[in-house]
Amino acid sequence: MARGRVVIVGAGPGDPELITVKGLNYLKKADVVVYDRLVPLELLSKVKSGAELIYVGKEPGRHIYTQDEINNLLYVKALEGSLVVRLKGGDPYNFGRGEEECIFLLERGVECIVVPGIPSYVGASVYSGIPLTSRGVSSSFAVITGREAEGKKRRINIEGIAAVVDTLVVLMGVSSLPDILVRVSKIVGWNRPAAVVMNATTRSQHTIAGDLKVLMNAWFEGRISNPAVIFVGEVVRLRDRLWRFE
Repeated sequence: MARGRVVIVGAGPGDPELITVKGLNYLKKADVVVYDRLVPLELLSKVKSGAELIYVGKEPGRHIYTQDEINNLLYVKALEGSLVVRLKGGDPYNFGRGEEECIFLLERGVECIVVPGIPSYVGASVYSGIPLTSRGVSSSFAVITGREAEGKKRRINIEGIAAVVDTLVVLMGVSSLPDILVRVSKIVGWNRPAAVVMNATTRSQHTIAGDLKVLMNAWFEGRISNPAVIFVGEVVRLRDRLWRFE
């Protein structure tokens, strides 16, 4: 039986026009598309007639497929001789588990290609008018997850990172936001500029900006929801002088 191949494609942060030309070309040729929850659904209209669409999206606390099941699904579909596109939101290697899927396939002799995408925090940064860096304001940034894998031996040193970086970016941090804000405030103070960008680069994008206190109050008022990107740093002040999508 002829083996197919798997192409792991980063779909970008939400705006369907932000997918790369290379990623879109593979999507149009796919026999099977295995896609995530945060993938722009408009992209599925680009798939050729007769292609199989399989939804494997994960929500906080609710997974239709486990990661192991997704890995096996890609493997089985490739063994059928199909061109399989694994369509993932953002970039496959930025907290996307694309590296896990690629390793699984290559170790079993299945050809795997990876097409990068615009990470969610880059899209959120530009569309909200909050640059990650700016001369004289920020010359460094760090991106961390607010939800670490169980059993991970080395935990994120949020305080240590906040002490040395100019701009802190937190992904998947809504559920643990109060704890994160308290830990960061111990280093930079509660008046540190901060913002949260929800549904970045989509028509429903919404930003709450101010300082750490503003974000804490917004969380307790139930005004912050997933998906969201949190920014902490002086660069937040620049958004009033920059282009914004909203």
